[in-house]
Amino acid sequence: MISSLSLAHKRPGFNAKNLEKRLPPPQGRGKPRTKGEGSRRMIENNVEKKQRAVLVAVDTGEYDAQVSLDELEELAVTAGAETAAKVLQKRGGFDPATVIGSGRLSEIAEFCKGDGADLVVFDCELSPAQMRNIEDACGVPVIDRTTLILDIFAQRAVTAEGKLQVELAQLRYRLPRLTGLGGALSRLGGGIGTRGPGESQLETDRRHIRRRIAALQDQLAELEKRRGLLRARRKKEGVTTVAIVGYTNVGKSTLLNALTNAGVLVEDKLFATLDPTSRALSLPDGREVLLIDTVGLVRRLPHQLVEAFKSTLEEAANADLLWCVCDASSDETDEQVAVTRRLMEELGVGDKPMLVLLNKCDLISEAPLLFGERTVLLSAKTGFGFDDLLQKTAAALAPTHRRLRLLIPYDRSGLVNEIMAGGKVFSQEYTPEGTRLDALVDVRILHKVAEFVLHGE
Repeated sequence: MISSLSLAHKRPGFNAKNLEKRLPPPQGRGKPRTKGEGSRRMIENNVEKKQRAVLVAVDTGEYDAQVSLDELEELAVTAGAETAAKVLQKRGGFDPATVIGSGRLSEIAEFCKGDGADLVVFDCELSPAQMRNIEDACGVPVIDRTTLILDIFAQRAVTAEGKLQVELAQLRYRLPRLTGLGGALSRLGGGIGTRGPGESQLETDRRHIRRRIAALQDQLAELEKRRGLLRARRKKEGVTTVAIVGYTNVGKSTLLNALTNAGVLVEDKLFATLDPTSRALSLPDGREVLLIDTVGLVRRLPHQLVEAFKSTLEEAANADLLWCVCDASSDETDEQVAVTRRLMEELGVGDKPMLVLLNKCDLISEAPLLFGERTVLLSAKTGFGFDDLLQKTAAALAPTHRRLRLLIPYDRSGLVNEIMAGGKVFSQEYTPEGTRLDALVDVRILHKVAEFVLHGE
């Protein structure tokens, strides 16, 4: 059970001692321990106890800090922590030494010592000096939003490429922060052959990290080349792709499973899906498209992740149509769409055709007032709106095939093979006049079969 305490800057007279009085006493306090109880409890705690985290955000007016702090709490829960307290301070800007003011830092430090918090998580990106200063004051590890997201990605990565991308992002983030790890890395290497002038341990670590980053980039480049060949093959074969993009935890994987029985992992957590999954989907006009599930997005997605996962996100960039899924039951629906559009613009595909899918409509009492042609109201859980979704998807995609009824003379039977190679035959009947077909014909050969179309049937 999460114990959530909000340390709001608007509450005068706040101090950590007052907070401690509101906390329930630890289990077993004041009761005599039986023999072996202490060691048994220690073993149980090592297995079951979650890290208790203090979440800290600074409201500088640049964005909605309260919403971002709530999202940070979701991220912390996804990573396996529970919230001990949430701190929101309003300031004109970040303190260069500690991000927050010295008074509020003292309160957090006192709270960490009194409540037994294990971790402090900041909603902004910390410099090495800021991280070191805050750790010295609080006496517990300190991480920032980017580190937290990287940790979640490391837990979720399944495929070899996903693991390589996560490691690359972690190393890129760590490299400029090595100086913040203290004096341990500034010493010279010890042992025979390392005495005297030479590079410090810090320089050695930097060199190793740069070498590893280069190796990871080479491996990812090779994988990206293979994916590029697959995309080129799809394009050559006329395969139409639809990419599912959008905010994390809005039901993208649930939608993919409901439409294609993909069997993708579905959890009520952020970043449940990290690796892309592709499945075939049939449209009402007879066409088949390749439906691709992609990694979820969040506000202020760290630059390191955007760069590391660019090859994965390019699946969306190269799609013929985007499904932008958002949570219709959320107050942040518009923001979810905006986050998706901004990232698509970063990838250079802001003008790509997009359908906005308002998912989880089974959780709202009334439909939104504004409803455009490129908007679909649906529920991936119940199946409501699927017909409308498929119809609008078929209409949004450029026509690549047309369904026709044809009578092909036997002396032109080679056309039947062409139709089968580039399209799909629903029925075929041999008559004295020739072969009657109900087929999906590639638009590139319409001029060849135009004279054999059966009109009025």
